[in-house]
Amino acid sequence: MRHKELTVETRIKKEGQLTQVMHRLRKNKLAMAGLYIILILIIVAILSPFIAPYDYTKMDMSLKYAKPSLKHIFGCDDLGRDIFSRLMYGSRASLSLGIIATLVSTFIGIIIGSVAGYYGGKIDNVIMRLLDVIQAIPGMLLSIAISAALGSGFINTIIALAIGGVPMTVRLLRGSIMTIRNQEYIEAAEKINATKLRIISRHILPNSIAPLIVSVTMGIGNTILMAASLSYIGLGIQPPTPEWGAMLSAGKPVIEKYPHLCIFPGLCIMVVVLAFNMLGDGLRDALDPKLKN
Repeated sequence: MRHKELTVETRIKKEGQLTQVMHRLRKNKLAMAGLYIILILIIVAILSPFIAPYDYTKMDMSLKYAKPSLKHIFGCDDLGRDIFSRLMYGSRASLSLGIIATLVSTFIGIIIGSVAGYYGGKIDNVIMRLLDVIQAIPGMLLSIAISAALGSGFINTIIALAIGGVPMTVRLLRGSIMTIRNQEYIEAAEKINATKLRIISRHILPNSIAPLIVSVTMGIGNTILMAASLSYIGLGIQPPTPEWGAMLSAGKPVIEKYPHLCIFPGLCIMVVVLAFNMLGDGLRDALDPKLKN
């Protein structure tokens, strides 16, 4: 009975904390603006086959390099394809790459960081030295090397982007775990012979996850930017699949005569990265108001 009462009290406390976080987040106008932009982009990505004004594969050479007009508000590319429709479809690839790659790297980072932070000692030293080797290579260069070795494509690009994001997640989670692993409630769980897996999953991770939420949110925007960079240099998603970075690359040779081929994909990348950064800043302030400047 006492255990059930504690469980109810814990749940009520967590719900109260969540309510406070959401209340602080709603008061941050920039964070909410970022959230709304992200939600709109996700809806557009999902519904693009139904709401796009044209088929993104439809070519009309009579409209080659057509400039923005009422019929084609963002103009047409070198094959007469509607840029606005291709941007809508391209949001699928760009958002999917950013979200999936970040979640994969976070999942791997949580496992490795939990082991390193909780056990410490030689295990921690071995893990951190291996991460030092990985982090000695600039993130973009590492992604380029992996992508070049694996080749272009959706899955290969996710792998290339995810590996580069693991070290930061491990270090962030390890630091959080090391600050709480000697707390009384952790010692109490160990005294009653709770399994290591239960201690980590039920007591340590829930109390060290807040910085990770902020990191993931901002990491998605950074990963989208890196994915666009890979596609721009020919190592990510490649035509005919529309992707914002690849569309930028296609418009590069004629940017002086037809700047709209690069302006609109570039604006899409800028807006989505900015939206995730604004939301991440808001989440940071909402989860820990002490960090607010």
